[in-house]
Amino acid sequence: MKLTKNFYLKEFASKDGAETPCEMQVNLKEVALNLQVLRDYFGLPITINSGYRSPAHNRSVGGASKSQHLLGKAADIQISGKTPIEIKNTIEALIREGKMKNGGLSAYPNFVHYDVRSTPARW
Repeated sequence: MKLTKNFYLKEFASKDGAETPCEMQVNLKEVALNLQVLRDYFGLPITINSGYRSPAHNRSVGGASKSQHLLGKAADIQISGKTPIEIKNTIEALIREGKMKNGGLSAYPNFVHYDVRSTPARW
């Protein structure tokens, strides 16, 4: 199922093969719509390392017990040729411009976590 012009639901599926619950698909569409803004800005594909996580998969990767991934509201991403800090700073700028939702955001050594929770969070 296509979520945006460049993102498909299967890219956000739990890596353990668990089915994505219907109620999570609405949240994943919101994540994809926001990431589409970032993709359009850079003009580069975005790799989704982790989107929705089933409870079992979240436990297996040591995810937080209240992870936004469990709700289908988060994605861990990479963009070839861009550092996590560059990606994070660009998302911050797009948030300030009102083009992306101000949710959760953090840069890790090899990826950026972005989520569409209802209140801003940085760590």
